[in-house]
Amino acid sequence: MNSLVKVLCNEYFDSVTLMSLTAKLRRAGGAEEVVVLMGTPMNLQLIEGLGFTADELRLATSSDCVIGVRSKDDAETLVEEVLRQLKEGNVQKAEGRSVAPATIAGAGQDLAANLVIISTPGEYAAREARLALEQGLHVMMFSDNVTLEDEVRLKQMAQAKGLFMMGPDCGTAIINGKGLCFANRVRQGSIGLVAASGTGLQEVAVQIHRLGHGISQGIGVGGRDLSLAVGGMMMKQGIKALAEDPDTAVIVLISKPPAEEVQREIFALLDTVPKPCVICFIDGAAVGVDGPHRRVVHSLEGAALAAIDLVDGGRGPSAAAWGVEGDAVNQVGLAAPNQKYIRALYCGGTLCAEALGYARTVLNPTFSNVAKRQEERLPDPRESRGHSFIDLGDDVFTRGRPHPMIDPELRLERIMEEAADPETLVLLLDFVLGYGAHEDPVGISVGAIGAAQVLAQKAGRYLAVVAYVCGTELDKQGLESQVELLRRAGVLVATSNLQAVKLACAIVGEGELARD
Repeated sequence: MNSLVKVLCNEYFDSVTLMSLTAKLRRAGGAEEVVVLMGTPMNLQLIEGLGFTADELRLATSSDCVIGVRSKDDAETLVEEVLRQLKEGNVQKAEGRSVAPATIAGAGQDLAANLVIISTPGEYAAREARLALEQGLHVMMFSDNVTLEDEVRLKQMAQAKGLFMMGPDCGTAIINGKGLCFANRVRQGSIGLVAASGTGLQEVAVQIHRLGHGISQGIGVGGRDLSLAVGGMMMKQGIKALAEDPDTAVIVLISKPPAEEVQREIFALLDTVPKPCVICFIDGAAVGVDGPHRRVVHSLEGAALAAIDLVDGGRGPSAAAWGVEGDAVNQVGLAAPNQKYIRALYCGGTLCAEALGYARTVLNPTFSNVAKRQEERLPDPRESRGHSFIDLGDDVFTRGRPHPMIDPELRLERIMEEAADPETLVLLLDFVLGYGAHEDPVGISVGAIGAAQVLAQKAGRYLAVVAYVCGTELDKQGLESQVELLRRAGVLVATSNLQAVKLACAIVGEGELARD
């Protein structure tokens, strides 16, 4: 077995680029291990833990890109392929010219940009964001591991300059019709979104698109924006901006539960906004008061329906217009007596939280690694118990490896583990399409799904598989082709994330399929 390590001194590449490239090379085959990471202390420990022990690692710093390849064939050729693809990916087009700007200032000049996406290691991200704000640029910060103090300072600076500071840890936005980072292609329209949740923004935008409407702007704010320390600075700024935007008719807010004081301030601000608003705080307590121009909902699907109803003056689509495909409930008689649990394996964190929020109302007990309630927390998210709802994008799973939206390999292994459990009755899966996501998430998964069903069948069990595909026909992966692949594999496909968990609960004999 040939092993090779190469350190690229003072060459930075963002994490999405490195994760996507790593996943692509692993799928191509020919290598036992491929790792491409920035040389942070944590990453160096990870690389060494994988068996790479070259002397160069001891000299690597957080500013260096580290490539490690172990292969039975020519490791040098694989390293050269990594270098080639990294070089190509770092070149952009500007007015017919190939440019590779080295600084934010240079990028602003070469590309005539007014927004910068920052995806450097967290320890450097705050400095780059400050430089961008000083130059009058809006910021979308994909980076995480940025201190709370830096986030507050940067957002205060952005507020003072009338700029947006989206993030840190902001993975999704749709600005002027363009999807940024992880986003779906949707039509433009009159509904504006402000979200402290990436897949939450994606799901609402997708559902609005499927019902014939569109998005004016989709502003991400980062998961900590509605904390007491940050005070909802960017969500408030987003509300004000959409209130003044002539292309926005309805404003939708999406978040996990905010701090109570911040929530009160947001509701007070909405009282001054002349446009109708929808508030969706996933997995939180019932809050707020409905009114002619304000709707409080508790599901992402509900947020889309309420927004369209407000746009259409109360003539929006009814709940009855939605459905669930498949007659799964009648197939439960095929299950063995001890099969009784849902095992939900999610790529989208907010989709997982929404599913848990509904499931706990009809199932007892429920467990998850995203649960806020202590009694629902899984001691080890790598081991399911009872009805389990797992966010596979959690740090415990993604440390040193691509996010499951980019590389589904980790979930494929977990699918087989859950199918081997004699108490598993339902596998519940999400598939997220769009920019940044795997080019064929269903195609790479149907083999494992089929193998899981065969495994259960040989053991005398029936395994139901329920799925939801978050995407549109405009996404590069193609919604219809992805759904058709699932149907051919015997998977029951729901029309929304909420309908998927309702169907799963109905299969285990709880809940109902009627829409709230």
